[in-house]
Amino acid sequence: MPSTIRTDTGATPPFLLIAPAALGILLLVLPLLALVGRTSWATFWTDVTSPTALDALRLSLTTGLAATAVCVLLGLPLALLIARSGPRTSALLRALVAVPLVLPPMVGGVALLFLLGRSSPLGAAIADWFGTGIPFTPLAVVLAQAFVALPFLVLAVEGTIRSTGSRYERTAATLGASPSMVLWRVTLPLAAPGIVVGVILCFARAIGEFGATALFAGNAPGVTQTMPLAIYTAFNGASGGRETAVALSVLLLATAVVVLLLVRAWRPGALR
Repeated sequence: MPSTIRTDTGATPPFLLIAPAALGILLLVLPLLALVGRTSWATFWTDVTSPTALDALRLSLTTGLAATAVCVLLGLPLALLIARSGPRTSALLRALVAVPLVLPPMVGGVALLFLLGRSSPLGAAIADWFGTGIPFTPLAVVLAQAFVALPFLVLAVEGTIRSTGSRYERTAATLGASPSMVLWRVTLPLAAPGIVVGVILCFARAIGEFGATALFAGNAPGVTQTMPLAIYTAFNGASGGRETAVALSVLLLATAVVVLLLVRAWRPGALR
């Protein structure tokens, strides 16, 4: 009879780890359950379809897609550069890319404001050239979202490219493939799982961005007020009340769950 192939290692976690692990799960799950439990389902549909909510949702989706496109255009070349650079260069670039992950988002908003605000030489030049500045516009929302979301795409793609190695690329090159052909026919197809996961995570982070957007783009309804800003405004009683804030929070929670399911579906071996 053919032998059975085991996919597990047979190792079991120590019993002492169960209690802290369970507490960790509760720490993550109980606040979300409390949020869902406070939802006013009788007014939920009205809250999430109000003009303010729809404007915020529309702006979050459109700017999130635009920010994701910016991240793809800039992040794929950066991920390839990191993956194919030497150890020191890749370590330095990887550290620079990871800075927004550990930096408070509001600090990122202040940094963008100092770079592109009218008080800076670059911001003043842009305002003179185009007749308007970048801060407190929808473009500022896109830039703030791209700033905080770019690392998610770069690190996901770079990790995938590095894990696949370069042997297939070298083989294609020895067979006469040009560098551009190797890129489009070998490197990017092999990195497809990481690209898809990175794009999904990048989009999810973009639509959930709050701090950098608030400081760099402001909170103007219908102009720069995204879903997180609408939730903050409603929760503080400025528009719609806390019931609206809870309803919008549940809507974003559902979006996050969908994103996680998409990431899980695109992981290699997810269907096994």
